[in-house]
Amino acid sequence: MIERPSFTVGIEEEYLIVERESRDLVREPDPKFIERCGELLGSQVTPEYLQCQVEVGTKPHGSVGEAKADLAKMRAGVAEAAAEFGFAPIAASTHPFAQWREQTHTRKQRYDELRADLGAAVRRLLICGCHVHVCVEDDDLRIDLMAQAAYFLPHLLALSCSSPFWGGEDTGLASYRLTVFDALPRTGLPDSLASFGEYRRLVDQLVAAGCIEDATKIWWDIRPSAKFPTLEQRVTDVCSRVEDAACIAAVFQSLMAFLFRLRSRNQRWRIYPATLIRENRWRAQRYGTNDKLVDHGRSVLAPFADLMEEMIDLFGADAEALGCKAELLHARRIAREGTSADRQRAVYEKALGDGAEQHEALCAVVDALIGEFVQA
Repeated sequence: MIERPSFTVGIEEEYLIVERESRDLVREPDPKFIERCGELLGSQVTPEYLQCQVEVGTKPHGSVGEAKADLAKMRAGVAEAAAEFGFAPIAASTHPFAQWREQTHTRKQRYDELRADLGAAVRRLLICGCHVHVCVEDDDLRIDLMAQAAYFLPHLLALSCSSPFWGGEDTGLASYRLTVFDALPRTGLPDSLASFGEYRRLVDQLVAAGCIEDATKIWWDIRPSAKFPTLEQRVTDVCSRVEDAACIAAVFQSLMAFLFRLRSRNQRWRIYPATLIRENRWRAQRYGTNDKLVDHGRSVLAPFADLMEEMIDLFGADAEALGCKAELLHARRIAREGTSADRQRAVYEKALGDGAEQHEALCAVVDALIGEFVQA
């Protein structure tokens, strides 16, 4: 019998760095900015593909509360470093009005190769995400839980949406980020795999054919980490508020524990065809929490808030055992009040209603995102 996993949790976030005065992105930040981030946060902060981005990652933690505190510390450190240079960080998966053609990529061999290999698809990658790792030590168990967890990825996405604007226009989507990211190869839902050995054969075949160097180039919505004994969910937008990010981590961690509990009872979550899951993925991408997702067990559209209540009922005992019940219950607030995408649109519409020009209204959105970045 497989031992119960540790279910330790870690969170990675990507941020955009804006010029405080113009609210536009910093195209080529002073190298001393990243150095200052390193002085404050050590190796937990690194440059990202574009020079206007940074990435942070928590250490592995036994509880979501500990991971949240670590994440809040890193947000505060990045904000402190940015302020010293007249910058400010925002946690949004797209910038309200910045233009991707004007950005410059970080000069690093891996990023140079990506640019040469993927063309405009990667040059448009002016997007940020949030990745949550949950430790599942057994290789085959990771693959088994990955297949079952895919059903819930659209629900996680809906809770996180923070990218309604692109290039100064309202896209009509709550998560435009995925529209950009899905242009890359090896993205979207994972393949249906029976074992870790089958996963390794898939990776090894791509490596042998010269398509990829290693498993880090597989960018599925959920994947076995190539570096750690974890399952890594990658479908979510980056959350503008740290408390929302903690909620995403709690839902994912509790889901893993719930699926393992089913297994210990010789049960499992039903595996649905990818087309059905993609339908919900699209609906979450389009509407966030504001419309219905398909309850595939009943073949009906159901309000997101109702589905979230069902998930709380399913995972609640597991969240209690993991010490993240409060963070899980925060999903009710998101379902009720909306996501960052909803708040961004509200700020924009209010500014226009108060007489602002379009660009001024978009700047007001940036200001609101700056304000939310370090809110507890």
